[in-house]
Amino acid sequence: MLASYLKIAAKVLLRRKFFTFISLFGVSLTLLVALVATAILDQLFAPVAPEIHADRTLWLYQIAATGKNWVRTGPPGYAFLEQTVRPLATQPGVERVALVTNDRTVVSYLGGRRSELQLKRTDGEFWRILDFHFLEGGPITAADEAAGRRVAVINTATRQRLFGGAPAVGRAVELEGERFRVVGVVPNVPNLRIIPYADVWVPISATNSSDYRHETFGGMMALVLARSRADFPAIEAEFAARMRRVPIPDPQHFDRLSGGLDTLFGTASRLLFTDRMEASHPGLLAAVLATALLLFLLLPTVNLINVQLSRILERAPEIGVRRSFGASKVTLVGQFLVENLVLTLLGAGLGLALTAAVLPALNASGLLPYAQLEINLRVFVAGLGIALLFGVLSGVYPAWRMSRLHPVQALSGRNV
Repeated sequence: MLASYLKIAAKVLLRRKFFTFISLFGVSLTLLVALVATAILDQLFAPVAPEIHADRTLWLYQIAATGKNWVRTGPPGYAFLEQTVRPLATQPGVERVALVTNDRTVVSYLGGRRSELQLKRTDGEFWRILDFHFLEGGPITAADEAAGRRVAVINTATRQRLFGGAPAVGRAVELEGERFRVVGVVPNVPNLRIIPYADVWVPISATNSSDYRHETFGGMMALVLARSRADFPAIEAEFAARMRRVPIPDPQHFDRLSGGLDTLFGTASRLLFTDRMEASHPGLLAAVLATALLLFLLLPTVNLINVQLSRILERAPEIGVRRSFGASKVTLVGQFLVENLVLTLLGAGLGLALTAAVLPALNASGLLPYAQLEINLRVFVAGLGIALLFGVLSGVYPAWRMSRLHPVQALSGRNV
């Protein structure tokens, strides 16, 4: 029966080529936008290099100090992390703990050329949690961090910018008036990967000031690599207990610190849905994204429904004949759903081809620095799911409307 459904679907689509073109255009454009958005989300949250352990990593991005009339939110400082996160390295379920600063713009001069670079400061554990592929040299080590050595790891874009693509290890790079020796070169990391992204990395301690060591708020992040996801609750509970023992900054205005270790997706929900960092809402974020997808599909779905209704009502005599010869409502509904799914999947294939052409152009545009958007298995499966959802949503109402046609009314050209 499915084979006959497909044969009829092919003949119907070829019968009215203009309607088919309009439908395919709408479906492919919708899938193009949905696939590009899915590729961006995949680059944000998927466990890909260098964050291959993202599925068992907890992250601390922001904390909040609250009082009766005051709220302050921001990235934690070194002193706070030394008291709350760093000691977690001794917990049974913790494999490693790393500290890293947020990226910030610094200026470098070499050969009279001015370059603006995104710089991060890290400890040695950062390079052991994240799986960077070294094209030259090696990472910053714990010994480098302990000694405050002026060493740096740079990405390939910075190597090209400063050294014309020539080998960089052992050469000097000037950052904010200080000279650093390059010890490693790694591939560019997309700026959508918030934790590992930078142009250049140096040790946290490679600075002339030690003021950062006393800050509760101070532009840093922390990573905790658990041995398994089953260890998350115990790690989060231990962090919360340690945070309660941290002295409150500016107790005249604040009486409580809040925040929590969380997955990357959970942290995103914490940032979006609370101004005090008190709890994460990953389920709510997932619901918001699903709702946004449904709303995005609503307009093209309505347009495709109208086109399909025109097709169905145009075929009223055919439906009347088939009903007169005993075709059941279920058979006819199945036929029209298959036709709609065939149309949708053809449009999805076209949308996939358009996406394959658009993503490299978007990567090369510089709108998202070092973007590596691609159609991988996760994006493909998500796109196929969206296409099937689109096909079902846009096919159910026309099929139901068709099932209500009475044979006599259908043969006479009238509908209900």
